[in-house]
Amino acid sequence: MKPILPGAMLGLLGGGQLGRMFTMVAHQMGYQVTVLDPDTDSPAGRVADQFICADYADKDALAQLSSQCSAITTEFENIAASALSTLAEQCIVRPDAHSVTIAQNRILEKRFLQSHGLTVAPFEVIEQAGCPDTIDDIFPGILKVSQFGYDGKGQRHVDNAAGLAAAFNDLGSVPCVLEQKLPLKCEVSVVLARSYDGSIVYFPVVENQHANGILDVSIVSARVSAGVAANARDMAGKIAQALAYQGVLCVEFFVLDDDRLVVNEIAPRPHNSGHFSIDACVTSQFEQQVRALCGMPLGDTVLHQSCVMVNLLGDIWQSAEPDWYQLLSEPSVKLHLYGKTEARPGRKMGHFTVLDATTEKALERALHLKQQLELSGHAAMQSSGTGY
Repeated sequence: MKPILPGAMLGLLGGGQLGRMFTMVAHQMGYQVTVLDPDTDSPAGRVADQFICADYADKDALAQLSSQCSAITTEFENIAASALSTLAEQCIVRPDAHSVTIAQNRILEKRFLQSHGLTVAPFEVIEQAGCPDTIDDIFPGILKVSQFGYDGKGQRHVDNAAGLAAAFNDLGSVPCVLEQKLPLKCEVSVVLARSYDGSIVYFPVVENQHANGILDVSIVSARVSAGVAANARDMAGKIAQALAYQGVLCVEFFVLDDDRLVVNEIAPRPHNSGHFSIDACVTSQFEQQVRALCGMPLGDTVLHQSCVMVNLLGDIWQSAEPDWYQLLSEPSVKLHLYGKTEARPGRKMGHFTVLDATTEKALERALHLKQQLELSGHAAMQSSGTGY
């Protein structure tokens, strides 16, 4: 294909923090960006060259987007595949509707992975209140809505058939997947980029720690054996090839006690666990997204230094603005705030990345800074006479 050169207008479906970081990198590279998002105050919309405030299914808005953009991408997967198909009739769209359709539906995703010989957690599809005959082998498990669940939302832990019925009802009686809980050593992810010609580059394997279903800390490089890391990259690459994927893709894995890998889920976009690449790699995941979208050669993913990324949730804003001096006084700490105006508990407001000579040193410093921010917020609440 003929590459799309700087100066062109790129389109983006979604105006959150991932879109904001894509837009800022695209600007740095000389591109313009039009964002389509229904939120009048979206973080990406406020930094874009043009902003279309409309629903993702709005036909007039989609027509406007496709008419003024050379290529279009997404910042999250919960967009109707039909909208991507409509856009693809007029211009380049990456990732394509097929990839997004599979990634946004847990049932389709798991069946796709199984069909290509990849291991997933034992599961049952739950589409009605009654339990399948084979369900007893799954407990204890996690019931997850098949679509539109993220950051621990749309999930319930269940231990038996009675709990399953209650959880299914609580989740709105929509199609779900019941996954068996597995004994985990840790969780890792692989972020990769695949170009239109099939070439793939991989970022370092990341070790992820979660709190309340939300990514809390990402450790780079993951503290797993070289064999586990290589296997994770190989499996992620196999998924990208099977999808004929074009763009940035994240594959999340469970690492079991015996070092076997189980695919948890795939995300057809840049991922929270790849944010470290902004500060720690030659090429960030967002630059790779621009490059893949525009048919440019993919960038180098070499890691400058070991690092740890920590998510900043709205919880630490509940008393007052966090004490950013604690972070910014550290010369090798990089702070990223997403420009969101309302800090709600559990909402991703930003992140910081600590770089150091070793993973162990970076993790020690990151956890200390994280604790200091949380303690300062708690102290502020105590002094104001409020509580959680």
